[in-house]
Amino acid sequence: MLKRYLLAPGPTPVPPEVLLAMAMPIIHHRSADFMPVLESARKGLKWLYQTENDVLILSSSGTGGMVGAVNNFFNHGDKALVINGGKFGERWTKICRAYGLEVKEIMVEWGYAVRPEVVEKALKDDPSIKGVFVQACETSTGVYHDIEALGKIVSKSGDTLFVVDAISALVAHDLKTDAWGVDIMVGGSQKGIMLPPGLAFASVSEKAWKRNASSKMPRFYFNFKKERENLLKNQTNFTSPVTLIIGLNEAIKMLQKEGLENVFARHARLAKATRAAVVALGLSLYTKESPSNSVTAVEAPAGIDGQEIYKTLREKYGITGAGGQDKAKGKIFRLAHLGYAGAFDVITAISGLEMVLKSMGYKLALGAGVAAAEEILMEDK
Repeated sequence: MLKRYLLAPGPTPVPPEVLLAMAMPIIHHRSADFMPVLESARKGLKWLYQTENDVLILSSSGTGGMVGAVNNFFNHGDKALVINGGKFGERWTKICRAYGLEVKEIMVEWGYAVRPEVVEKALKDDPSIKGVFVQACETSTGVYHDIEALGKIVSKSGDTLFVVDAISALVAHDLKTDAWGVDIMVGGSQKGIMLPPGLAFASVSEKAWKRNASSKMPRFYFNFKKERENLLKNQTNFTSPVTLIIGLNEAIKMLQKEGLENVFARHARLAKATRAAVVALGLSLYTKESPSNSVTAVEAPAGIDGQEIYKTLREKYGITGAGGQDKAKGKIFRLAHLGYAGAFDVITAISGLEMVLKSMGYKLALGAGVAAAEEILMEDK
């Protein structure tokens, strides 16, 4: 028997408490039994998002939330400024262009964070830009973009909307939606929120709702106005993913019991330990600045295929991380520490990595990475 360990940046492990809650008998999504469940989820998401605005709950992957962030608030021909520093920044560009927006990209070298002053200059050079799109965590590179700094810049640009994909950053990072001027923040269930895939979330500011009134984009399933109207009645526009929302309530209860500051500190500690471990093994981080607390991207040693590291970890030791994407494929591998993750998930991942690398001929002292991680993990919380 090969025991499995899920250490990918999505989907992430689901706690037993959440699985048990979702095993309860199904209830009807329009019944009086379900309304308090959705009401509880609404309140919990506002707490998690640190917002006074309602957070929409969509039955889709996170990408559905990204689509809704475009077709509900913009018009054909609107100018969009997209920060493209990886595969998911590229996704913003593709979605915007699919709906006829005129896209200007700020290309950021993979492994680096966007310079806020570059965004500021772009907005000053073209005041007609209607929206700035960015990832909080660029999952493909392990980079965290400075959402606080960017929010301050965009807020000075009139009615320009600040749209953030926080799908893999939510829970792992302290994202202050309202205080930082984020107009639309998209999340997903299968990352830090510790659920199976299937839910997307979107907080929407009053500034964005005013824009929604003048948006003429075609929309049917991802109709945020109708979702908002139904949410205020503790319903969703279409059939609610009842089981997932029941699980969402249980997951939020777990996070509330831990406390937001403790949740953020745990993710920061796990990330720090992982980075220290790979460096102790003589490896280089692919993320050259502003590393995310969600996932660590590591350069494969010279002569060793990063995809083979990822595959061997999974096939021989049951540890599922992630490989590189696009131009980073074969050059890197990634280990997540997101959601339902603790100290021994890091220890397991690093121990497996050491054995895989040694079996591939890479020279290392077994236990060096584990020891470095343990030093961090033993620090006072």
